[in-house]
Amino acid sequence: MLSSIGEPFDLTGQLLVAMPGMGDFRFHMSLVLICAHSDEGAMGLIINKPTLDVTLYDLFDQLSIDPTPAAQDMPVHVGGPVEHARGFVLHGDDYTSPISTITVPGGFGMTATQDVLEAMARGQGPDQALVMLGYAGWGTGQLEAELSQNGWLTCDATRRLVFDTPDPGKWDAALASLGVDPLTLSSSAGRA
Repeated sequence: MLSSIGEPFDLTGQLLVAMPGMGDFRFHMSLVLICAHSDEGAMGLIINKPTLDVTLYDLFDQLSIDPTPAAQDMPVHVGGPVEHARGFVLHGDDYTSPISTITVPGGFGMTATQDVLEAMARGQGPDQALVMLGYAGWGTGQLEAELSQNGWLTCDATRRLVFDTPDPGKWDAALASLGVDPLTLSSSAGRA
């Protein structure tokens, strides 16, 4: 993958902001934090789409994890359209699993092993976290093609935007960080 000046680029740690005309309803007004990006493809997690019917306590119950009174319940997010039964925890870099955590630039970590949920059930997990089911994935060159077709904008991911901004306002906040007013966006793409 090359930038417009022929240099390789890596979107790991960046947010993808879905454009209105992208054409894939699964990503309508989505923000995706890219957790890994290479010549072989990309993987990310949608950070602003909570499920309507699954909470962290539901996952604890399904996994036979007994939460202590220190555990906090929270909504579970739809991380993306791939492997809905697979869980991920996106968290700050204050937490590292003894089994496996992927470091994501910008002060983030991603853990996909059950031990992070067990730590959260004890009230000992990460200070800030989003629990996800599923992920967004792109094959070789697929994300680059979507970017060139104006399907996505990119912006910096901040912990404040990812963890502190309420889900319904994250897409607008990401656009505002770019100086873009959502009302000015068109659903039809164009190229100059």
